[in-house]
Amino acid sequence: MKLVRRVGPDLERAPALVAERGGALGRPMHLLATTTSTSDDAHRAAKERAPHGATWVAEEQTAGRGRRGHRWTSPSGEGLLFSVLARTACAPARLPPLALVVGLAVRDAVIRAAPGAPVRLKWPNDVLVAGRKVAGVLVEAITVGSRVEAVVVGVGINVHTRSFPDEIAERSTSVALLSQAGPPDRATILADVLEHLDRDLDLVISRGLGLFRARLEAADALRGLRVRSDAGDEGIASGIADDGRLLVRRDDGALASLSAGEVHLVG
Repeated sequence: MKLVRRVGPDLERAPALVAERGGALGRPMHLLATTTSTSDDAHRAAKERAPHGATWVAEEQTAGRGRRGHRWTSPSGEGLLFSVLARTACAPARLPPLALVVGLAVRDAVIRAAPGAPVRLKWPNDVLVAGRKVAGVLVEAITVGSRVEAVVVGVGINVHTRSFPDEIAERSTSVALLSQAGPPDRATILADVLEHLDRDLDLVISRGLGLFRARLEAADALRGLRVRSDAGDEGIASGIADDGRLLVRRDDGALASLSAGEVHLVG
C-alpha cells in the first residue's frame, strides 16, 4: 500500500483559495494525509465544539463510506475527499432536500472543471456522467432529541483517477477523464463546491427545494427513465418533489413518492 505522508500541492493551496472567496464554509480547514473518514473526524470535532464551517480534507481515507454503509473507494492522492460541519438547526425532513442541493453544488463544480460534460444528479446522492459515477454525497445529522442541531456534509469526487478497479471500472469516471482543459485542480473544485453551499445551504433549509426547481429538472439523471426501487415500486421517474422525494409514475397511473432507498434502471 502506498503510504501518504502529506497532501498534494494543489490541496495545500485550498485554505487560502477558500478564504479568498469570503464564505463561512471551509474555515478552519484541516488538511490530512491519511484518515479513516473525514466525516468521522467531523463528528468527533462537533462534540468538541468545532465551529460552523470547519472542514476536513484528506488525501486518503482508509474507511470512507457512502450511503447505507457502502464503501467509498478512491486511490490515494487522486480524489477530493472532504467533510464540512454545518451548525444549522433544522427539522429532519429538511435533510433529503439538503443532500440534493449538495449534489447540485458538486455537479456545478465538476462542470466548471470539465466544461461541456453532461453531468447529472441521480437521486438521492450520486453525481453521474453518462451513467458513470464521478462523485457521491453523504449528509449525516447530529441530533439533540428530535431536532437536527448540525449536519456533516461528506463529499467524494473522483478527480485525477484514470484507472479504476475492475469491479467498478464500468460504472465510474473522473474529472480528469472528462476534462479537455488540462489537469483538474482540486483546490479550485473544493472552493467552488463550498462557495455554492455557502450560498444555498440556508435557502434550502428555510424554504425547501422550490427555489432550486429549474436546476434540479435540468440535472435530473432519472427523469423519463424506467426505474425500480428496492421496495419493488416500478414505473417512470417523473421528477423530484419539493420535499426531496422521488416521484415515480406506476403503470396503473398512480404516482408513487419514494423517500429513501436506492432505485435502479430497468431494461
